[in-house]
Amino acid sequence: MNERRKYISQQIEICAAMGACLLFLAVCCVWYMSLKYGARWILAVILTVSAAVYMYAVFCLVVRPYGETKKIYEQFVLGYVISDFFSVRYPLTPESDQAIRRLNEMIDRNNLLNVSKKQAEYLALQNQINPHFLYNTLEGIRSEALLAGLDGVAEMTEALATFFRYTISQVEHLVTLEDELANIENYYYIQQFRFGDKLSLSIEYEECDEDESNELEILQYRLPKLTLQPIVENSIYHGIEQKVGKGHLMIRIGVSDRQLRIRISDDGLGMSEDKLKRLNERLRVLALDGVEEEPNRKGGIAVVNVNNRIKLLFGEEYGIDVYSHEGAGTDVVVNLPLVQDNGMQPG
Repeated sequence: MNERRKYISQQIEICAAMGACLLFLAVCCVWYMSLKYGARWILAVILTVSAAVYMYAVFCLVVRPYGETKKIYEQFVLGYVISDFFSVRYPLTPESDQAIRRLNEMIDRNNLLNVSKKQAEYLALQNQINPHFLYNTLEGIRSEALLAGLDGVAEMTEALATFFRYTISQVEHLVTLEDELANIENYYYIQQFRFGDKLSLSIEYEECDEDESNELEILQYRLPKLTLQPIVENSIYHGIEQKVGKGHLMIRIGVSDRQLRIRISDDGLGMSEDKLKRLNERLRVLALDGVEEEPNRKGGIAVVNVNNRIKLLFGEEYGIDVYSHEGAGTDVVVNLPLVQDNGMQPG
């Protein structure tokens, strides 16, 4: 289609800008006349205050709601949201609101989500063809190492195969915290072959020291697969690896305010205030320009991408916050909803 579309929203924006300019010129003219010809300046003050109140009201009642609605439409077009599109707080017109409601009645949103999930699972299953070759190769290396008496090589190969099997093979969107922590411990075991005693890991549960049942309950909450490993990897490579002396990693898990909160702390190099500010700005909102990779990264899944996955699944009120001081280590806090086996939050 070569015909250029004329959008009413663009024409409204042009008219609003022209109206603001004319109002500003009118105020300037009144002040000019008052100051030059000695007219009553009280009229200029009243007009200025009225114009300021009017502009503030326009911003609150029109500009800000319009920006929110426009953002939701942008996210829907890019495929980031579906539910929010059908529950816009500020519809453009009563007719547009009725049209969206009518569209909501015509389509089966649950079926639409299931189709997207099945497509993702199909791609994941398709990608399992090559991993089988990887597993068989690693098992062959492990067998040869055992025959040669290289027990350390065999153990590392087995741990690596377990890590890849968890990372690549499972197609579920959500896994239990227990499985995620088991993967972390396996990943830490692999890293010990490289760092030895230089690296230590501890896992603690808030207010669970004397309540084992509470700890078991927390372990059954669900979260996106590979939420913790990329953060632990960042802590090792960007925090502890270049540190002189031993490095310590601590994962502290707790439940508060109907949220699952996981804090990953290291006593590594930390980061500058400016770098920390830029990182938290990227983590604060869902990126609309696709998957974003962190610069100078040595591998794995970027923390920004983990944050995006959390926000896409659960909403922008959840995600990752980073606290750090240069030379004193870094804390990464992951905030998640309490999701049980049935995918629902407990009442």
